[in-house]
Amino acid sequence: MSAPASIPDVFPPPAGGKGVDVLFVAGEHSGDEHAARVVGALRARRPQLRIAALGGPALRKAGAELLFDMTGFSAVGFVEVLAHYGFYTRLFARALDWIRCHRPRLVCFVDYPGFNLRLARRLHEEGLRRCGWGGIALCFYISPQIWAWKAGRRFKMARTLDSVGVIFPFELECYRDTSLDARFVGHPFVSPEYVAPVRHAADAPVLLLPGSRPKAVRKIFPVLLEAWRLFSRTHRRREAVVLHPGEPVRGVLAAQLKREADLAGSVRLVERGNGVQEASAALTSSGTMSLSLALAGVPGAIVYRANALTWLVGRQLVKGVEYLGIANILLQRAAWPEYLQGDANPAALAARLAACVEDPAVALAAQEDAAALHAMLGGGMETCVSPADWLLEFLDN
Repeated sequence: MSAPASIPDVFPPPAGGKGVDVLFVAGEHSGDEHAARVVGALRARRPQLRIAALGGPALRKAGAELLFDMTGFSAVGFVEVLAHYGFYTRLFARALDWIRCHRPRLVCFVDYPGFNLRLARRLHEEGLRRCGWGGIALCFYISPQIWAWKAGRRFKMARTLDSVGVIFPFELECYRDTSLDARFVGHPFVSPEYVAPVRHAADAPVLLLPGSRPKAVRKIFPVLLEAWRLFSRTHRRREAVVLHPGEPVRGVLAAQLKREADLAGSVRLVERGNGVQEASAALTSSGTMSLSLALAGVPGAIVYRANALTWLVGRQLVKGVEYLGIANILLQRAAWPEYLQGDANPAALAARLAACVEDPAVALAAQEDAAALHAMLGGGMETCVSPADWLLEFLDN
């Protein structure tokens, strides 16, 4: 993460001096993209809705009034967040001030639980929430992974939120012992309007996906490049494509690639959102794209490297979850092999890429796993409420 020198003293007021119906708060690229699809659906149903956002470029493109771009500054891990504590404190204060002043009818928090749950709690404590006569409905879209760690958060969430929209059917059970209104709103990757960013093709390039946070990219991308260097020695006709969310990640990638002059001709940087990218195999961080790849039947591996202290703290906090990748968690097996910390070495990753493009059984298994995942995440899609209809309930009542 590269924090800006300053945050505006005041976020801009709503355009035209009018009020706001919905404020979305999305601190990461994935949340920005998920929220943007919800905004599109809301605007299709209610074109007159006034929607603002603390988010990113996808929300702006979808028609939300972007108050501040949070997506370029997200951090993950104890050490990374602590290093920029002042930045997040100022961001929190500005967001709280804006909500106090402009009183949207509904705030939809999108993932990003470290920031968003704290903000929801503060709004509740100050009596701004609907049940406190403040008139603001507080909804959380894409539940925190309470099934993996900090399960006790569900009781605090029940006290401070009006509803939570979960994207995995099994998550409903996680809230069964609370008073919180939990709804299965379907997984965005299997919704009818979703266009997958990738698809499998045997002769297509290999994808290298180091993530969407600059700090994480700096740790993971050099390992992926070295793995590609080893793999390409025996697969000279292959090309690598690095999908990225735009700046500032693009700059980090370009700087690293510039130092690897011998790879410049075989590695391309491509911004996400510019059409569907075909892939024969992939090495990816453990984020949202890992599930996209698994649903598309693209074989590959998950790669994760973090600050040693962040890794140690994380391992202590996460109990009872064997895998890092959500596809592996859902399938309850390592369908996508995971190479974590010291195990993420270039030779092992290069060998995995070779198996993905050379062994038909590996490609077939990926297709079968994709079908199984679609069945899991699409189950009940016809009867569950959509994210847009879920939020409209709170605007209409």
